[in-house]
Amino acid sequence: MKFLDKKEKLFQATQHLINTKGVSHLTLDNIAKEAGLSKGGLLHYFPNKNALISEAITSILEDYSEGMEELDEKDTNAGHFLRSFTEVSLNNPKQLTSGLLAAMSVNPELLNPIQEHYTKWQNKIEADGLDPITATIIRLAVDGLWFCDLFGLASPEGEFRKEILDKIEELTQREQL
Repeated sequence: MKFLDKKEKLFQATQHLINTKGVSHLTLDNIAKEAGLSKGGLLHYFPNKNALISEAITSILEDYSEGMEELDEKDTNAGHFLRSFTEVSLNNPKQLTSGLLAAMSVNPELLNPIQEHYTKWQNKIEADGLDPITATIIRLAVDGLWFCDLFGLASPEGEFRKEILDKIEELTQREQL
């Protein structure tokens, strides 16, 4: 197994533990066990939990940003970045969720890179060719849907959810809102 493969396995183990057992189970011993490594093997790559979570967050943010950029490059119409943000946010929410929860439980300063990315994304949304106020309201609605999905707070399902997502898409297609 390559160096990066083991690190990725540790990231995935961290995400899996958080998403299935909660942050209270986020210990180096549990992460190593979940990844099929010894604690010493984990410590070879990360000297402590902060380092592991910090690098995992960086990796997650890179994946999110790459996903948004790929979608954004295919669409040059007004609202293109907002549509990319929506697509990436709602299609893999558990990945970023695990990073947020880990950071909050271990060291809230680890949220800084996420906050910085959100500021960049918000700036792009505001400059996306749509009315910035309306575009921000749409972004907040997407974040709200993501939040409801995360915590099981009466998330819309089935056809109703599809209609909501279609409406969000429609709102991002308008040249001037």
